[in-house]
Formats: sequence, structure tokens, C-alpha cells
Amino acid sequence: MSDSALPETTLVRAAQSSDLEFIVACNRAMAAETEDAGLDEAVLRRGISYLFSHPAEGFYLVAEKQGEPAGTLMVTFEWSDWRAGRFWWIQSVYVTPQNRRQGVYSALHEAVRRQAQTDHLSCGIRLYVEQDNTPAQHTYRQIGMYETHYRLYEELFSRPA
Repeated sequence: MSDSALPETTLVRAAQSSDLEFIVACNRAMAAETEDAGLDEAVLRRGISYLFSHPAEGFYLVAEKQGEPAGTLMVTFEWSDWRAGRFWWIQSVYVTPQNRRQGVYSALHEAVRRQAQTDHLSCGIRLYVEQDNTPAQHTYRQIGMYETHYRLYEELFSRPA
């Protein structure tokens, strides 16, 4: 079998501060694609940078194909008093268009699953998805997630930039 016939592997690694610009670009693209929304780049950059210096609150993973970034996601934590455990929330998921439907998200999700299963306080993985993003919903179902009976509500506060 020649090298060109070998399946292309996806490497998943912890994001580093040197990944900041890639993650910023991914978040901006995701917001534009899924919600037709623009994000304030300075606020976004501050928000992403925050996790690099506060790892107890969450972290980013980056998927690479052939040494190039192909996707990213963020994990944050939520304590559940009902389960006396911590949910790992997957957020800010983005796979670059040229790498979609090639197992990049599955590799990222499996990396989160493995890490969460080694956390003795972990009780599960959750994520939310924009209600019209049916391709993402299909992907999540394919990897074994299911839609819950909860609806998401929020109240946003205005903060100085």
C-alpha cells in the first residue's frame, strides 16, 4: 500500500496560546455560518485568552490533519447538584469547510469523551446546538448523543468592552 492510500489521520491536542488566531477565526466563522452573527473580535480574543490562563474553567482542543489545524472546540464545566458531578460542556465547535465530513468532529468528541471519563467528578457531556443547524445535529446523533427535553433560556448582561 502506498503512502497516498493510507487513511488520513486526525491528531487532537490541547490548544496552546499560539492557536489563538486560529480559534478566533473559527469562532467568527461559526457565528457567521450558524447564526448570521458578527462577533466583536477584541471581546472574542479576550474571552478565548481567558481560558488559557484559567484552565480550571475550561480549555480548547485543536484537531490537525497533515499538521494543519482542521477544527476546534471549547470545553467548560457545570456542577450538577442532582448528580453530584460535573458536566463537560462542548461549545464553540468549528471544523474548517475543507475538512468537514472527514471525522474531525468525531475525533475531537472522542478526545473529550476520553478525558471526561478519567475525571472522577464527571457525570456526562452536554452541548447545545443552534436549532436550524441540522447537519451538526445529525453528527451529534451519529456519535451517540441524544436531544434532551430541556430548552435553553438566557438573560444577557451588558458589560463594558
